[in-house]
Amino acid sequence: MRRRHVTSVIAVGAAAAYLLAVRPWQLRWGATGEERAATLAGDDLIANPDLIATRAITVGTSAEQVWPWIAQLGQGQGGFYSYDALENLVGCHIHSADRVVPQWQAITVGDQVKLHPEVGLDVAVVEQGRALVLRGGVPMGTAPPPYDFTWAFVLQEQPEGTTRLLVRERYAYTQRWAPLLVEPVTVVSFVMSHKMLRGIRDRAERGGRPTT
Repeated sequence: MRRRHVTSVIAVGAAAAYLLAVRPWQLRWGATGEERAATLAGDDLIANPDLIATRAITVGTSAEQVWPWIAQLGQGQGGFYSYDALENLVGCHIHSADRVVPQWQAITVGDQVKLHPEVGLDVAVVEQGRALVLRGGVPMGTAPPPYDFTWAFVLQEQPEGTTRLLVRERYAYTQRWAPLLVEPVTVVSFVMSHKMLRGIRDRAERGGRPTT
């Protein structure tokens, strides 16, 4: 009985630590207070989100050099520059590119960016060279996702010739139980997004040369 009590206390403490420290940190990784408060492309699509994550990284080159990597995001194209092996465990068949491919650069509103061969997000906003916003969600079998979701990629050039890459996720719950699904998803999203941001940065700074 005592061991069970100790285990319960540890579990409650771990949960409290996550909610108070880890969760806020992973939802704002790399982003300044000003960036988190800023209105970004696509924010108007979900007026009252229940959850927002804004993450960012500095890329040591111009937005013009970063944009092609954003434009070719998606399964069957450039991938997501993250942990391909983990994504492929669930059948995504993603292979992140190490070069810019011209035929993957034409992206327009109404297109789909695939997360999986059978799941995609709609392209909701394209500001050439500046912003790409995707919208949708992952269905649960034949049921629609219990949330509305936007995923924005925004480039902000800096005076010193670098670029801030901001990635923002916004969720609006359509079912009461949606947080039970979305909260664990945001943890996975942080792990994948952290790698993706660094993957885009490294590729853009390298100039598209293949990895050796």
